Amino acid sequence: MLRTLPVTQRFTLPARLAAVAVFTLLTVLSARVQIEMLPVPFTLQPLVVLFAGLVLGARDGALSQIGYLWLIALNLPVDARGLGAAAFASPTAGFLIGLKAAAWTAGVLAQRGGDKLWVRWLAGAAALVVLYAFGGAWLLVIGRTPQIILDNVIRPLFGLDLIKAFIAAGLAESGRALITRL
Repeated sequence: MLRTLPVTQRFTLPARLAAVAVFTLLTVLSARVQIEMLPVPFTLQPLVVLFAGLVLGARDGALSQIGYLWLIALNLPVDARGLGAAAFASPTAGFLIGLKAAAWTAGVLAQRGGDKLWVRWLAGAAALVVLYAFGGAWLLVIGRTPQIILDNVIRPLFGLDLIKAFIAAGLAESGRALITRL
């Protein structure tokens, strides 16, 4: 059954922190794989965020995304558009803030649901709903209409993100096995 990575002699706190740092770096790299769209770009970040939650568990998956958000807050241009801290005032801000909640959601639901692929996929799908709720709420705050959000964000991206959730779910156990062997 999927659980948060344990603190053992083989998997110590420094090893867990290294795993969190690796997923932070993967999130940075996944932001660079993008197709520019308005108001938010298509990136591979949802894949990595869900994978982080499914592999590291709720706590460490969320910590990996907090690390990513800190890099942006430090004004490093690691977000998809290279804006640095200005990204927190852009249309993508809600999605950025939602990364932590999405990783946590994927991790906590997968931890409770067992080791079946379909359960991990549903955990990822639920995490995407959380991510889109954060992103959509912010887009509403900055004046986008529900129709614009539906036509320009949800319709073109959500189906593709569900595929990313399936990929993350399929790779989760292999990712966990790799990390625990290191």
